[in-house]
Amino acid sequence: MKNTKKLISVACTIAVMASVLSGCSKGTKPAAPEAAAKNVVVDIFQFKVEAKDALEKATKEYMALNKNVKINVQTVGGGEDYGAALKSKFASGQEPTIYNIGGPQDALDWKAKLQDFSKEPWVSQAYPGTLDAVKMDGKLVGMPFNQEGYGLIYNKEIFTKAGIDASKIKTYADLEAASKTLDSKKKDLKLDAVFALPGKETWVTGLHLSNIAFANEFPTVLDAFNAKTTTFKQNQPLKKLLDLQIKYAYKPDGSNKSINSLDYSTQVEKMFSMGKVAIIQQGNWAFGSIDGIDPELSKNIGILPTPLDGVKEGCIPVGVPMYWAINSSKDDAAKKASADFLNWLYTSDRGKEMIIKDFKFIPALKGFEGANLQPQDALGKEVLKYVTEGKTMPWVFMGYPTGWGMEKFGTDVQKYTAGTITWDKLVENVKKSWADSRKK
Repeated sequence: MKNTKKLISVACTIAVMASVLSGCSKGTKPAAPEAAAKNVVVDIFQFKVEAKDALEKATKEYMALNKNVKINVQTVGGGEDYGAALKSKFASGQEPTIYNIGGPQDALDWKAKLQDFSKEPWVSQAYPGTLDAVKMDGKLVGMPFNQEGYGLIYNKEIFTKAGIDASKIKTYADLEAASKTLDSKKKDLKLDAVFALPGKETWVTGLHLSNIAFANEFPTVLDAFNAKTTTFKQNQPLKKLLDLQIKYAYKPDGSNKSINSLDYSTQVEKMFSMGKVAIIQQGNWAFGSIDGIDPELSKNIGILPTPLDGVKEGCIPVGVPMYWAINSSKDDAAKKASADFLNWLYTSDRGKEMIIKDFKFIPALKGFEGANLQPQDALGKEVLKYVTEGKTMPWVFMGYPTGWGMEKFGTDVQKYTAGTITWDKLVENVKKSWADSRKK
């Protein structure tokens, strides 16, 4: 999911997804549109740029079934900070009816503006663990968007030409060897670099990259959320993984510092989708962008693990990126229509079809067991493969202190990349800033 201030997850386990694939769940009865009788306006303020068109399409279909409901969609993402934009939206007096929250920290921060979902029909269909992060004071304050996984997306054709068997890349040493091979053959492979590292996007480094280390310190997002301090015990293995990407990264002006000018769009759409680099750190949400530029390439991509030296091999982080929330301060008619729309989208036959084919989501709810409701894109299939093999780690970054991942860790990674601070100083800052944030 790209550039949201906070992304969340609980780990996706093999037991959870095994039930997806086995089809043992009977699912829910398709929800029928049931909005309030009077005219209602629902304003949605959401973060997922990749889902913008699909969401707008879904709202139009819902409104066609519910003539008294008007749904407006506003999407803030890409190069913008959704969390900051959401705060500004509320501060301006233009409070949305439906918006997005991450997990325990967001649930605490927005406590006064969160409607209870506990009695909604979809709740019984949620996979075990996917709701834990948004349970508070006996209430359920969020509905899971979907499940996502990320790692190192790679170009299979380039790997084949380089003589690299991607299936054998399990460890950091394996990744390092493959990177060296790709670098040595850049000219023949017509590559500008091995990696495209979007240093400008502190969510990539401060949330996703850091999670690879902290998921080996905190078993769950709630453990991270409740931790007053961090040992950052995997800092040296993380340094090696980051250094590898920096060493073989695309550098606009040839310097490490220039890596910090690279944004998501340049990384995914210009460098990777146009065959100028072989590997990028991203997730299955990037499929739409890649497919939009080169449909043939999008059929021939995969996800490599994000390996730390000496840590569990062959895993990728998988979890729930964000949750839908309903503004509890809105009138009953608006809240009812909002809940009804979300139920329709995730539990009706038409809604489920759109979730798979238009949104290209990996569902976080049961009821999608049919063969026609399985992920169709290459990256979605890859994520499911890791899950069914039990090769996953949790997303714990939404248990980070508010703003800490992007504003503290991500910013310090930029400084480290540019050479203005040492790794030891970064580690020192990480520990201190975490502890200081927990004192507030």
